[in-house]
This record gives sequence, C-alpha cells and structure tokens, in this order.
Amino acid sequence: MNHYETVFILNPVLSDDQIKETVKKYEDILVSNGAKMISKEDWGLKKLAYAIQHKKSGFYHLFEFQVPGEAINALEVEFRRDERIMRYLTVRLDKHAIAWAEKRRNRNKQKA
Repeated sequence: MNHYETVFILNPVLSDDQIKETVKKYEDILVSNGAKMISKEDWGLKKLAYAIQHKKSGFYHLFEFQVPGEAINALEVEFRRDERIMRYLTVRLDKHAIAWAEKRRNRNKQKA
C-alpha cells in the first residue's frame, strides 16, 4: 500500500451541507477501495491565485491516506465527473514527505 495525499478545491457557491456531503462521498470512495484514512483537513475558503471557472475562491480539503495504487484512478475519474470539484491533485508521498506530514499534523493539533 502506497501513502498518498490529495488536495481538492470545491466550488465556493456550495452550502455547508453540500460540502460535507461531497467530502463524505470521496472519503467513502477511498474506503470502499481499501484505503486507510490517516488524516482529513478542512482548510476552509481560500482566495485562488487565479480564477478557475470564473471563481476567485474555493473550499480546500486535504486527505492523507494509504491505498493500493489502482484505487487512485477510480478516485480521479470521480473528481473529473463531479462539477462541484474545481481542481484536484494527488501525490504519492515518500518517506521524507510522510515525516513532514506527520510533523504538520502534530503542529496543527497543538494549535487547536
């Protein structure tokens, strides 16, 4: 199982319920494909560096998970089909990135 991190940006016109529903949908897709969720972060509404689909902001979410590589394709196909998703990026983490992500999670827990 590989270690991955996915960041996706949701359309800013969505309601809180629609955002929660969308995040839950993608978490369920991962879990149904055998993923072990390590962390989920809601970064909230952020201003974009450039307009995407004529929008200047979006709701950012981050998933960190372990899953076999074949499951990533299913996740990204769903991202492409969903009009609520403006952008997404999935990266495979190496041992240094995993250590850095763990430090970031611990730092965020201390702030909260």
